[in-house]
Amino acid sequence: MKLYMHPASTTSRPVVQFIAASSIPCDLQVVDLFSGEHMREPYAAINPNKMVPMLEDGDFRLTESSAILKYLADKTGSPAYPKDLRQRARVNEVMDWFNANLYRDYGYGLIYPQVFPHHKRRSDEAQTATVDWGKERCKAWLQVLNDHVLGGGKTYLCGDEITIADYFGYAILQVGEVIRCDFASYPNVARWMETMRNQPTTPEVYAAIKGFADQVKAQPFVAM
Repeated sequence: MKLYMHPASTTSRPVVQFIAASSIPCDLQVVDLFSGEHMREPYAAINPNKMVPMLEDGDFRLTESSAILKYLADKTGSPAYPKDLRQRARVNEVMDWFNANLYRDYGYGLIYPQVFPHHKRRSDEAQTATVDWGKERCKAWLQVLNDHVLGGGKTYLCGDEITIADYFGYAILQVGEVIRCDFASYPNVARWMETMRNQPTTPEVYAAIKGFADQVKAQPFVAM
């Protein structure tokens, strides 16, 4: 198997970490996003989305981080994607919640418009409105995450055992460290983030994004 990825890609990191944590035999092929390699042939021909990650397993190609995690977990029989119907449904629910709710406002409303020029709005007024709206929406989502998803003393998102939802959700929330987000107001979130930060595979997988955060540490940001 081969995973096309980039270490600075938010959606690549959960797959890379799951592969590392599970010791799954898989070649990692870096697609250089910063030089635009993902927009050119040959990659653009095999992935019309022109994004990463993409998994190649023989003649089978799969895009979308969430789908790749589920495929790899099923292929390897990983306990991180439970077989029990209700436990699996909970993992699916949490992953969908991160993708459809929090990431939309957190990534594309709050963080990316401040960090990446191609996400910045055309006028200062539109930029400020976008970031302010994203921040307010994120407060609500983080409260849900803190009180309901992680409430009741859960160690991980779906209970006492790590699942693919944790790898997926952590990658999304961790990118906020680039703009210096602070989750102290959400103690269950902060505790879970620390648990994931202390996973043996986290330092290596997250080294690139930590380095990027260091590069922009002098820039002013609106953060949580």
